[in-house]
Amino acid sequence: MATKNTTATPLKTASVLAFERKLDPSDALFAAGTWASRGNSATWEPVVVRAKSVRGTISNRLKTKDQDPAKLDAAIENPNLQTVDVAMLPAEADTLKVSFTLRVLGGTGTPSACNNAEYQSALKDAVQTYVAANGFAELARRYATNLANGRFLWRNRLGAEQIEVQVARLVEGQPETTWTFDALALSLRDFDAPESAAPGLKPLADVLAQGLAGQSHVLLQVTAFVRVGAGQEVYPSQELILDKDKAGKSKTLYTVNGVAGMHSQKLGNAIRTIDTWYTGAAENGPIAVEPYGSVTTQGKAYRQPKAKEDFYTLFDHWVTKGQAPATEQQHFVIATLIRGGVFGDAGKE
Repeated sequence: MATKNTTATPLKTASVLAFERKLDPSDALFAAGTWASRGNSATWEPVVVRAKSVRGTISNRLKTKDQDPAKLDAAIENPNLQTVDVAMLPAEADTLKVSFTLRVLGGTGTPSACNNAEYQSALKDAVQTYVAANGFAELARRYATNLANGRFLWRNRLGAEQIEVQVARLVEGQPETTWTFDALALSLRDFDAPESAAPGLKPLADVLAQGLAGQSHVLLQVTAFVRVGAGQEVYPSQELILDKDKAGKSKTLYTVNGVAGMHSQKLGNAIRTIDTWYTGAAENGPIAVEPYGSVTTQGKAYRQPKAKEDFYTLFDHWVTKGQAPATEQQHFVIATLIRGGVFGDAGKE
């Protein structure tokens, strides 16, 4: 446990405090081929995004209070004309290939910017105490599981007949070691997969832990093969377009040099979906590591400051007061530092 601050002047949180992310994924690129030829996927053709114009119906909820029935009927009867982006496998391809690289960086707990030397020293002591007691084994095991189970595929994982994930450690640009996983054999709800279900999981976690500890350079090539069916639709990231009228499309998909892709932020969110230490985790399952436990798709924050489970409350008590939280909450705090962010207290005097 960190030593409690006993100086006359209470230790204040640095007003400038920032951390760089330690799990750094690239964008993912999509390609198409056949399941039988996944051993020679280098020649697979890229998945392209194309526009489609459709004539649909009005199905959204309408305001009916005090509305003219005639105008309301006319609005419902009109067709819903829209142009959307789509990404489809070719008719002769039944498998989607999703590939990206992941850099694992050391220096967890060392801020990239901090304007308070006394605070940085206390922070260093707290992190070193955690590492001495726990290492990065627990966090690395969870990150490794999210690579092995294909959580980063998001909607592409749903309904797939088969999913194979290959994770290769690259040394001088070449695969040194490759671990292969049956993603559907691993649960998305917990991180307690038996070794028989994923024999490569522990050595992969060990490599991730070494990278986070700064003991070695770690660069991974992650490749997933998803058998979804010939000609089926696949799901790259969707761009956030605030002015859809100006864009001319109702849905715009992300591309990298014309190839369908997935944002690095979306991959990072999936990899850090390891937080099962919050209240309600047994029913809700893992959520992404966020300071307030925010899950925007649910419109909810699971780590409310009033419950004193948010990152800032736990972090400040640990560093400025020397009051280390329970071990599972220490995992959460360190995982948030690995996530990175700006955590200074500039507005507090």
